[in-house]
Amino acid sequence: MSINHIDSNVRMSQAVVHRGTVYLAGQVANDASVGMREQTQQILDNIDALLERAGSSRDALLSATIWVTDMADFADMNAAWDAWVADRNPPVRACVEAKLAKPEWKVEIMVIAALLEA
Repeated sequence: MSINHIDSNVRMSQAVVHRGTVYLAGQVANDASVGMREQTQQILDNIDALLERAGSSRDALLSATIWVTDMADFADMNAAWDAWVADRNPPVRACVEAKLAKPEWKVEIMVIAALLEA
């Protein structure tokens, strides 16, 4: 059985690939001093990079789970998300309001994707 861990430390991996599926850890913004839309865009850029390293892309998304700290910012998150998934097959998705590990984070996104065919 082959399991590939990407960007691992003692606590977790940023991505795990197993049996044709890529599982990403929850991604947060690198610069949390910006607003919801900008944090979401940073996260989506990180997701693109991790999926590419794992042998996949946003075109192969299966599922997304999104946590936002305030549903008042939901439209700003969706603006970045909608532009990112435009003209693709969107994944199934859940979005909930939650308290995140650091108060400056406004959004966290975790995705699952299929590996791309070689």
